Amino acid sequence: MIKAEQLTKQYGGHTALNALNLHIAAGEIYALLGSNGAGKSTTIHIFMGFLPPTSGKAFINEREVVSGDVQLKQWVAYIPEVVNLYPNLSALQNLAYFSGLSGFKYKLEEQEQLLLEAGLQADSFRKPVGSYSKGMRQKVGIAIALGKQAKAIFMDEPTSGLDPHASNEFSAILQRLSQKGVSILMATHDLFRAQESSHRIGIMHLGNLLHEQATASLSAVELEQRYLETVQGFTQSNSVAL
Repeated sequence: MIKAEQLTKQYGGHTALNALNLHIAAGEIYALLGSNGAGKSTTIHIFMGFLPPTSGKAFINEREVVSGDVQLKQWVAYIPEVVNLYPNLSALQNLAYFSGLSGFKYKLEEQEQLLLEAGLQADSFRKPVGSYSKGMRQKVGIAIALGKQAKAIFMDEPTSGLDPHASNEFSAILQRLSQKGVSILMATHDLFRAQESSHRIGIMHLGNLLHEQATASLSAVELEQRYLETVQGFTQSNSVAL
């Protein structure tokens, strides 16, 4: 469903993303781990059509990502660290508006079901989203993704700033999306949540994808150790080369 072939992004002499090869199946949750500047957000922005690659190709549902492709926009949804919604409108109104932009019109009871499926409490449906917590805003973003019937969802630091309860709720929502066949690419610093929520992890550093592994074969402690060994090993080898 989500594929990168030798995907590269350069800014002048700086390589933000270096020959990335990636394949994410339908229904798979994939977590990209790495510090700031690792290339995680650049990867997502290329898949979303926000940035053109310098070289290489990105595909969604076997269709090459090209900026302005209307069909691709209907297939994907983006949930950034802070979900952008109209603060004076309710969850129902935001959902109706953004679903409508994608060509979907839902009855009131259908809108309510989408919000419930995304984990939002019914007593919040008609409140302005400007009063929502970050976790509640994310749930509206997920309901919008469900409403546009997205095949792939890209998330950038979705658990940043969430309390443990909200993070646990978020993990449960990801599993429900996966069961629907939605592919998820999630960029995160949160090693624990990545191990708990995703099927596979990829460790990035300085634009390079250094390691991939199924999370079922790793504990949270082992993932942290593997992350540190991978990043430090790459840094040390580059220092020796220089």
